[in-house]
Amino acid sequence: MLGFDIHKLAEQFVYHADEPLLFNSGFFLFLFTGFIWVYIVLSPMQRPKLIFVTLFSLYFYYKSSGGYFVLLIFAAVVDFTLAKWIHASTDPWRRKFFIVLTLVINLGLLGYFKYSNLLYETFCFIADKPFEPSDIFLPVGVSFFTFQSLSYTLDVYRGTLKPVDHLVDYAFFVSFFPQLVAGPIVRAADFIPQIYKPTVVTKEMLGRAVFLIGCGLFKKAVIADYISVNFVDRVFDAPALYTGLENLFAVYGYALQIYCDFSGYSDMAIGIALLLGFHFNINFDSPYQSKNITEFWRRWHISLSSWLRDYLYISLGGNRKGKARTYVNLMITMLLGGLWHGASWRFLIWGGLHGGALAFHKYITEKVDLSWRGWHIAGVVITFHFVCFCWIFFRAPDLGTVGQMLAQITTHFKAQIFFDFIAGYKGVVLLMLLAYILHFMPKRFEFSAEETITRMPLVAQAACLTAVILLVLQMKMAGVQPFIYFQF
Repeated sequence: MLGFDIHKLAEQFVYHADEPLLFNSGFFLFLFTGFIWVYIVLSPMQRPKLIFVTLFSLYFYYKSSGGYFVLLIFAAVVDFTLAKWIHASTDPWRRKFFIVLTLVINLGLLGYFKYSNLLYETFCFIADKPFEPSDIFLPVGVSFFTFQSLSYTLDVYRGTLKPVDHLVDYAFFVSFFPQLVAGPIVRAADFIPQIYKPTVVTKEMLGRAVFLIGCGLFKKAVIADYISVNFVDRVFDAPALYTGLENLFAVYGYALQIYCDFSGYSDMAIGIALLLGFHFNINFDSPYQSKNITEFWRRWHISLSSWLRDYLYISLGGNRKGKARTYVNLMITMLLGGLWHGASWRFLIWGGLHGGALAFHKYITEKVDLSWRGWHIAGVVITFHFVCFCWIFFRAPDLGTVGQMLAQITTHFKAQIFFDFIAGYKGVVLLMLLAYILHFMPKRFEFSAEETITRMPLVAQAACLTAVILLVLQMKMAGVQPFIYFQF
C-alpha cells in the first residue's frame, strides 16, 4: 500500500486562509505544470485560450482569497458595462455620470474592505470612544485590480482607448493571474492589444522568462524571506531589546527585504507572462541607485508611480497651475499613495515624507546646480538613507515602535559590538552584502547575465531554474531557518 489519501489531495485544491496561493509555493508549481500543457494545446485557438486562462485566473484568486473571487467577477462586469456606456454616450453629462459611478463603485469597494476600520478608529479617537475593530477580510490584491480596472474606464472616458467588445476579453485582462495579486499594475492600452495577437514565445522570450523567474524566486524566497525571518522581524518586533547598531542594520535589511519582496514577485509575474506570450513593462529598475527622490520614484514600483502620476497628479493639475499648486499636488498624490499601501496613519506619514521630499527636490533643483559629479555620489547616499528612514514608518507595527527604533539608533548605538554582530548573524550579513552588491552593480552586468541565460540551450536553462526551485523548496521545508549554504 502506498498510503495514498484522495481526501488529503483534494484538500490541496480548496482555499485555506493561512496558506494563500503564491508563485513561490510548491502547489503553484504543480498547478502551473498542468496549466502550461493545456495552454500550449489551446494557444492557437483564441477564444478557448482566453476562457481557459480566465477560469484558471479566477481559481488562482479563489485559492488566494476564497469566495471573494466573486468580487473580481463583479468588478469586471461593472467596469466592462460602464465603459461601453461611456463610449456609446455623446452627452457629456451622461459620460460624467458613468465615470463618477465607476469611481464610486470601485473606490467604494476598496474603501470598505481596506479603510473602514481606519475611518472608524479616527471617529472613535475624535469622539473619545473605545475602538473595537470590525472583522473585515481584506481580499488579496484588491488594490491592484481596482487600479488596473480604473485605468481602463478612465482611458475610455478620455477617449484614448476603445472598449473591448466581449466580456471575456475584459475579464481576461482584469484577472490575468501573473499580475493579479501583487502587480505590476498593467495598463489596458498596453495589454489588451496583445490579446488579439497570435501566441508566440520566441527563444529570446523563453530565455528572459527563465532569467526573470529565477531571479524573482531568489529575491523573494531566498533573500527576502531569509533575512526577514532570521533578523528583520525580530528587531522590529522588539527594538528596545537590541542595540542601535542592530536596529540600523534591521532598517537596512528591511530596505532590502521589501525591494526583493516586491521586485521579486514582479520579476516572476513578468517572466510567467512571457512564457504565455505576453509582455509586461519593467516594474523596478535598481531604485537604490537613484541620485535623488524624484529618480527613485521613476525606478521604484514604476507601474504604481506612473499610475499615480497619470491618473491622480495630472488630474489635480500637475505642474500646470504654478509652483505652489505643484507642491500641493505632489503632497496630495503621495499622501494618497501612502494610503494605497495600507490603512494606517503610519502609511499616511510615509506618503507625506515622500511627498515633502519630492516637493523639496523640485524646489531645490530650480535654485541649485546639482550636475557636479561629486554630488551624484552624495545624492545616492542621501537618497538611500532618506528612503530607509521612511521605511521605518512603513514597516513598524505602530508609531511607538518607530520612536523606540529611532531612540535606540540615536542614543544606544554601541558601535563596539559590530564584530560580535557580524559573528552572530553571519548568514544574514553575507546575504545582505551579496544582495546589495548585486543591486548596485552597473546594468550592463544584469544585461550580460540575461543574455548568457538566453543563449543557453533549453536543457541548461531548465537546469538553472530547477536549481533555484530546489533551493527554495529546501528553505520552505526547513521553515526558512539557517541552512547549510550559509553556516560557517
